[in-house]
Formats: sequence, structure tokens, C-alpha cells
Amino acid sequence: MAARALASAQATGSRIAIAIDLGGTSLRVALVDDAGRNLARVDAPTDARAGPERIITQIETLMTQLLASRPDLDPVGVGMSAPGPIDTVAGIASAVPTLAGFEGFPLRQTLQARLGRPVSLEGDGIAAAIGEWRFGAGRGFENLVYVTVSTGIGGGVIADGRVLRGRKGMAGHVGHMSVDPDGPLCPCGNRGCLEALGSGTALTTRARELAAGDAHTVLGRGGEVIDSRAIFAAGRQQDSTANAVIDEVANALGRGFVNLIHLYSPDVVVMGGGLSEEFGRLAPLIEARIASDALVAFRDVRLVRAALGQNSGLAGAAALAFGPASAG
Repeated sequence: MAARALASAQATGSRIAIAIDLGGTSLRVALVDDAGRNLARVDAPTDARAGPERIITQIETLMTQLLASRPDLDPVGVGMSAPGPIDTVAGIASAVPTLAGFEGFPLRQTLQARLGRPVSLEGDGIAAAIGEWRFGAGRGFENLVYVTVSTGIGGGVIADGRVLRGRKGMAGHVGHMSVDPDGPLCPCGNRGCLEALGSGTALTTRARELAAGDAHTVLGRGGEVIDSRAIFAAGRQQDSTANAVIDEVANALGRGFVNLIHLYSPDVVVMGGGLSEEFGRLAPLIEARIASDALVAFRDVRLVRAALGQNSGLAGAAALAFGPASAG
């Protein structure tokens, strides 16, 4: 089916890009057309602790595998979404917490040399924001904030119809705003960051703490793993501990989203990432926090779920390869 879609896209004159979405857990490489359609994709677990040379080889192998079935294709370029902090102006990775050995690594230059194609590079939060803006839930809006809520929290901002990149292209690290100065320690070293209170990691950490002293909760019963899936499942069974933790996370997200709404005055806040799969459970509490805490003029800002799911970053990466008109 993917091959037929690809042939159809080519027949209608669509441009094709190679999109790379590098994450600390998964590495995805796809062929994406200029309508944002993910036409073919190969995935692999990221060998995150093996260093940049190993990951570059992984990317090269997956791209070769992807193109082997369609040697007639000539993609216009390569767009890459990568975890930050990363200097996308210079193309140099900083100290990326989820990838070992990348500090000061010339990522774009190395990729271009190995792949033999031009490479456009963007931080993962901004790339996902571009993907949703051009092809997903943010389509048609001039102002939006995208927040990915997963293991950590990141994001990207579209302001006045332009991508907000900031110095070195590193804007959008929204997970590291402080929403509680006396809150838990964040992996970044500060306390009370949105990531430390509202991420998937925060959810599971807090649930394990509470479950350890609660004989009535189903969480962890029989030695079962306490992860986000188990927590939401327990919540649906009316487990009070699970629901208390979910409520804590939703309220933390609400406080963070209010800050973002005040800062950027978006038309919509788009929520993506793994926890967005539980959007129906989280959204009412986040919206209630916006309704109670945002200034009156900002309370009509809509909260929506990302439309592209895990493909937001791939779509945004492809838009980079298509050029400024597509990537903002």
C-alpha cells in the first residue's frame, strides 16, 4: 500500500523528502511527500549509549534500506529532527542528555558527508511544531504552541506565521520553566521544572512513591511494573492513588500551559507526545486550570491533541527539506 501511495505521489508531481527523527529511544527514517504524508518508514531502537559514530551508521543503514525498494526516487534532501540542546545554526550538538558522546559533535556536517545529500537540522520540539502547523492540528493558524509530553517535555512555537527559533535555534525548551520552585529535582539540575512535575517520568516516579505506602492501590500489585499505561488503567478502575497522581500531573501541565499562553498568545496549544494518548483524561483538568488561572483575555485559547501522533517530528523534518516556504 505504501508503495502504491508513493507511486501516486510521484505521478502527481509531489516532492519527496527523506525525514529522520532521532530520539533517545527510537530512530525513525521515512519518505514523506510535500503534503506531509508518511509514505514509507523504517524504525530501529536508538543505540543511545554507543556514541555518535554508531548512530550515524544506524541512520545511514536505515536510509539505504528505505531507498533500496525505490531506486528511481530522487528525494530533494534530508530533514532531521534531533533532541536538544542542539545548535541548529552551526549544526553542532551540545550536551544531549539522551545521547552519549554528542557534546560538540558536528552533526549536520557529518551527516551530509556520509549521506551525500543536503541536510536540514532542527530540534525535535520545533520540528514537531512545524509538522503540526503545516500538516496537522495547527494547520491554518498563525500562532500556536506545541508541547510534547512524554518521557520529558519539550516544545516549539509558531508566532505571527513564523517559526520561533531563537539564539542558535534552541528556543522551545518549555519543559524547563519552573512551575514550583520548591518542587522535585529535575534532570537539568533545577527544581520544580514543568518536566519534573508534568512528564511521563514525573507521573511514574510519583506513582511509585505513593504506591509504596498504600496497601489499597492496585498499582504494583503482584510485582507488576508501574508505568504510565498501568497508572491510567488503574485510574479507569477508580483507583484513588492512580487518579490522584494523574490529577497532579494534569494540574502541573495546566500551570505550565497557562504560562505559555501568557507568553506567546497562541490561537491553540497542541499537545503531543506519549501522554497525549490519554488526552481525554488529562485535557479537562488542564482546561480547567487555564479557565481559572489565565487572564480573562486568554481563556478562549483552545487545547487540542496533536493530529500526527508520533509522526509530527517526521513531517516537520520533511518540511525542512522542502525549504523555507514549507518550514516557515
